[in-house]
Amino acid sequence: MSPGPPARRPREPGAGSRRPGSLLEVAGLTAGYGAAEVLHGIDLAVAEGGATAVLGANGAGKTTLLRAITGAVRRGGRVTFAGTDVTSRRTDQIARLGIGHVPQGRGTLRTLSVRDNLLAGALLRRDRGAVRTDLDECLELFPRLGQRLDASGGNLSGGEQQMLAIARALMARPRLLLLDEPSLGLAPRVTAEVFAALAGLRRERGLTLLLVEQNARLALDLVDDAAVVEAGRLTLTGPAAEVAGDDAVRRAYLGV
Repeated sequence: MSPGPPARRPREPGAGSRRPGSLLEVAGLTAGYGAAEVLHGIDLAVAEGGATAVLGANGAGKTTLLRAITGAVRRGGRVTFAGTDVTSRRTDQIARLGIGHVPQGRGTLRTLSVRDNLLAGALLRRDRGAVRTDLDECLELFPRLGQRLDASGGNLSGGEQQMLAIARALMARPRLLLLDEPSLGLAPRVTAEVFAALAGLRRERGLTLLLVEQNARLALDLVDDAAVVEAGRLTLTGPAAEVAGDDAVRRAYLGV
């Protein structure tokens, strides 16, 4: 990891997490399943064109945070995307506004071909003439998929399925991409390919990313900002280099 700026205490969560130019803001976000409350008043902002990593132990509430943003679980508080309050919107309505989600487990449509999986990602679009162009761009981003276009999703390797999940989400032309554990179960070489593609999407398309990732070192190398979630509460936010320099983060997530 490249050296960061002179160390200062990362920002504590709260009102200070809001900033001009945010594409996504969540304020006082709560979420849960049935009677169980998982998130307890999360405040987080993601800058347009930026990338933010969410770190935390298993069960901390990271996946629930992404699902709450997309409206897939019971939630309270406020979620604002591109200046629009989407807290009461359905998941499909939120997707139409430009939020893509690559879930943990990839969500591959196993009986469909790679081609049809990708086209399924564009079902909400009306600009059918541009879909083919975007399909070609996805295959350029992940050449392995081009070699497996007629293969069923269920016959792909884990790495290919992860590439397919990202490409399928991109076919909807999102402004913000949520990624839940993209390196999970992947070999190091494949993980490097996936993260190189994500870095390219940021650099070339200005795509905004919100990334949940157990491999903290890998995540912090990719993003601008980071947040730590513990037991459903946001305990630390700040620039990635500063969060990486926090002693507790280094011990818990970086092994140093």
